[in-house]
This record gives sequence, C-alpha cells and structure tokens, in this order.
Amino acid sequence: MFHVKQSGEASSSFSLDDSPIAREIADLSARRRALEVKDVKLSGRTRVFTVSNQKGGVGKTTTAVNMAAALVSVGARVLVIDLDPQGNASTALGVAHNAETPSVYDVLINDVPLVDIIQTSPESPALLCAPSTIHLAGAEIELVSQVAREHRLRGALREYLEIEDNHLDFVIIDCPPSLGLLTINAFTAADEVMIPIQCEYYALEGLSQLLGSVQMIQKHLNPKLHVSTILLTMYDGRTRLAQQVAEEVRSHFSHEVLNTVIPRSVRVSEAPSFGQTVIAYDGQSAGAIAYREAAVEIVARDTTEKDS
Repeated sequence: MFHVKQSGEASSSFSLDDSPIAREIADLSARRRALEVKDVKLSGRTRVFTVSNQKGGVGKTTTAVNMAAALVSVGARVLVIDLDPQGNASTALGVAHNAETPSVYDVLINDVPLVDIIQTSPESPALLCAPSTIHLAGAEIELVSQVAREHRLRGALREYLEIEDNHLDFVIIDCPPSLGLLTINAFTAADEVMIPIQCEYYALEGLSQLLGSVQMIQKHLNPKLHVSTILLTMYDGRTRLAQQVAEEVRSHFSHEVLNTVIPRSVRVSEAPSFGQTVIAYDGQSAGAIAYREAAVEIVARDTTEKDS
C-alpha cells in the first residue's frame, strides 16, 4: 500500500491490488488453483477429432497440438496424426519428421501399419504422434489410384486401436486447410470435428464451405461425423471486435462453442520454435491455462452426454 501526502491536503492512498495487471495475475492464480483440484473423469472410450478450418491462419495446428498436450495433462492418452505436409504439428511435438522418417505417407500409400510409424513425444509418454514428412505433399496425387482411397486412414486407425495395448482416450488429426483427399481421409476416420475460429474480422469466412464439406462426408462416406466443438482462439478481450465475433459465433453455434476462449498469447506463439507445446514451454501462462480449461470442458461434455 502506497501513501501519498501533498502539502495542505489530507493523505490519500491507492493499492497496486487495484491495477489491471494485479487483477490479471490474481485471476490466473485462481484459475490455476481451480484446475489443480478439478476431478477429471475420462469416459473410457476413444474419441477421434479432426481439427479443421478451410480458412488459413486461425490457429488450427496450434489448437491441435496444445489441445492434445492439455488433454494429456488431465490424464488422457492422446495420439496426434499429422496429415499436413508442412509437418508443423510434428515439429511442435518434438518428434523427428525428416524425409527418411517413417510417416503417415507410408501408412496411406504403402500400407505400413500405424503402430510402426508412431513416435512418443518427449513431453510425455502419453502423448503420441504419427508424423508427417515432405513425401505427404505428393500423396494427394498418389491416393487417386489407391483402392478405398477415402478410407485408408480410417482402416489403419481401426487396426491400431484393435490392439489391446494401444488404448487411446483421444485421437486428434491435424489436416491441411484445403479439401483434398488427405482432409477427406481425416473426415472419414473421425467422428467429431473441432473448429478453431479466430476472433478477428472475417472469422466466419469459409465456415459455411467447411460445414458443407462435413455434410457431404456425412452423406456419402461417414454418417457419424459431426461438428462437436468450436473453439474461439486469439481472443483479445480488450477489443470490441473480439467480443462481437465471440457473440456472433455463440449465437450461431450455442451448443458447440466451448465456454473457454484461448487468448492471444506470446507464449503460445513462441512454443513451436522450441519444439514444444505451450503446456511444456510455459505451463503457468495464460494460454496454457486456457487450453487446460478447454480440455477439462471437452472431457466434461463427453461425460455429461454419456450419463444423459
């Protein structure tokens, strides 16, 4: 507490506890404590998500890897399948993905079992990754001549999950932003679609196209596929625009949007350059806490649906 006294005036006081930074620190501390005592109960079934948004730059890969790590932090065993030829998810999880590395390409094109290409992330024994390599860039063309080309990934994943020791709580598939055969394989293998939406102008741009793609897959290839989760990312609560975008998305997708929002965070942006998720890079940061809260919410929603 600071006391300021000026000549001829009564003393006045102000407290640093009233500053915006102090309030933010207090809020983060309270949220951390709440997460520590949270009782998270997994349903026991394997949920398969594809993280998708045909609009670029919305934090798709960032969401995939950080959500995977956050789910691991609450007790889940998670596999990330990197279907993007750029291999950014593999980089963020710290697994090898050079041209000689056995990868998802070998699974899709050469019928290599998924178990033979999966690596364990240095972050946790419960965080697994099926890496991407540069060869995946040519897979779109090579898949055209393959038998059951839209179901290659689904078949490989089912075969992996049938092995008793390979139980997973979550599979998260990170796919390219375009709707090609790689993305179709992701949609066909998954049951749920997770859509990250950036809280900025044109946030809903391309969303109708994505929803149309999901409906097409439902009709022709995978009737179980549905949009279950929408996550608001890069949220800056200080701006009216971010608040308006959040309100608009919630008005259109009230059941799918998570209550948790992911703030715009330097730590989230820095983590991939160190080959880490934000959970490992700075687990006490605002971004890490938000992803952990989102993970708890996803698990809780599944448990609630199962009980009802």
